[in-house]
Formats: sequence, C-alpha cells, structure tokens
Amino acid sequence: MEEKMKLIVNGKRLDGRNFEELRPIEMRLDMVSRANGSAYVRFGSTIAIASVFGPRELFPRHLQQPETGIIRCRYNMAPFSVEERKHPGPDRRSIEISKVTRLALEPTIFLEDFPKAGIDVYIEILQADGSTRVAGINAASLALTDAGIPMRDLVAACSVGKIDGHIAVDLAGDEDKNSEADIAFAMLPSKGKVTLLQMDGILTKQELKEALKLAKESCKKIYESQKQILKEKYRKVE
Repeated sequence: MEEKMKLIVNGKRLDGRNFEELRPIEMRLDMVSRANGSAYVRFGSTIAIASVFGPRELFPRHLQQPETGIIRCRYNMAPFSVEERKHPGPDRRSIEISKVTRLALEPTIFLEDFPKAGIDVYIEILQADGSTRVAGINAASLALTDAGIPMRDLVAACSVGKIDGHIAVDLAGDEDKNSEADIAFAMLPSKGKVTLLQMDGILTKQELKEALKLAKESCKKIYESQKQILKEKYRKVE
C-alpha cells in the first residue's frame, strides 16, 4: 500500500506556511489588449489570466433576454499548465467550473442595465498548482472591474481544506491532491454575501465552522489586494 504523503512537517506546511497563511499573491491589470478588461492573478505557482468582452449585443439572438443581460464564462486549463500535458479543449471539469464561476460572478453585476446584451468572461489557467478555480474567479472579478462593468462589489475567492487533520487556507497542488476535504469559497466582502461554496470530502460541524471563518478572513485579505491594484491603476490615470 502506498504511504500517504505527509503535508505537515514540524508544525508547518511543505512550503513553510502557517495554516492561515496565503501564498504570495501577485495581481496585474490590462493584460489582453483586445479585451475590454483583463487581469492576471498569481497565487504561489498558480497563474490565471481573465479577459472580458462586452457588454455587447448577444448572439445568437435567441439567447437574448428582453429585460436583462447575461454573463457567459469559459474556464480553460492550458495544455502546458500541468506536469502531464492536458488534452486541449473543454472537458467535464472545465465545463463544471465555468458554470460555478458564472454563478459566483452573477450576483455582483447589474445585468438589468444591459437588456439583450452579453458579457463574455474567458479564464485561462497558465500554470496549475492547486486552487485554480478560485484564482480564476479573482482574476475575472478584476477583469470585469477593469472593463468598467457596473458591479455591487468585487468578488474575492479562496480555497480552504483539511490536511493531515488541520484546517488550512489556499491549498497548493500537493495539498489539494492529498487533502481530506477541500472547499472552494467566494464572497462579496463588503456585503458579506457568499456566492460560491463547494466542498469535497468530509468535515465535522466544528471543522466546517472553522474552515468558513478562515475562508472569510482570507477573502478579506484578497479583497484588499484587489482594491489596491485598482487604486494603483487609477492613480496613474489622474
């Protein structure tokens, strides 16, 4: 029987982090010149780029809604983003993540301001080392803001899980693969509204409470980073 990988050594995670510590975060805007808005987000070695096109007239026309716009999301992992080359094109996982990303973003956008229009969000994972869907959501949120889309709030997202019996935030690749449970979490921080909550694995009621508390605290830290990069952009414009 294969021995289980140890994820905690001398009270620290494999990369030296504490359980409540996020990986180094890097954020940039205006990454795709042809998009209306775009953003780059890096959590440790996980890198996501999001681009937004629209609002624009929606085609095919039968998808148009007379009283509201719609948002369409496509999440994709580049073939070179993982160690073993991924087959290009959509698969079951990417289709599912595209859907939950759309659901995580929809509540913050004033879609009623854009009847018959569509907003297209494309998320490309350039490098995958765990927590790719939440990295993509953070990038998409920034890209929507960069595109000037009216929003109620930014969407901040993070992962949290149970590794070697401990609740930890922002799971890296080996932690993600060998976790006892993992949660993808997104929220509108200034409003306290949760827009994504997905869990694999089993947690006790107390562990779930601890995980959600840690996720909310981490999203607030990510939110501050998002606001900071946006402030820097508009300071340059002044």
